[in-house]
Amino acid sequence: MSAQGCNKTVLVVEDDRDVREAIAEVLADSDYEALHASNGAEALEQLRAAAVRPCVILLDIMMPTMDGWQFRSEQQRDPSMKDIPVVILSAGADAKEAAAQMAAAGFLRKPVALERLLGVVQRFCAVGQEE
Repeated sequence: MSAQGCNKTVLVVEDDRDVREAIAEVLADSDYEALHASNGAEALEQLRAAAVRPCVILLDIMMPTMDGWQFRSEQQRDPSMKDIPVVILSAGADAKEAAAQMAAAGFLRKPVALERLLGVVQRFCAVGQEE
């Protein structure tokens, strides 16, 4: 295991357990390592404790405790994690606009099409990976 790269690790930040677990299962089936968080505060804890930085963060916007906006604001202030790309997960019609306002790398509308999810994740996890 190399010290560099993200080792196909993805952080899934989603308050709906069923959605979070379904995404994690799809990722695991494609040999990705999924880290879970049910809100932004948990996601920040995960990132600060992670041995391996995720290649990408899949971020829901509407969550209790700390929502996607608050998480993204905190993430951007922390030099150790600010450059991890974020892809917004949203059922709202304004997903594209929210992603732009949050300076996110992209967005996926919920319900998420699995092929699209894997395509987006693969794009970020391929960057900087050395075989």
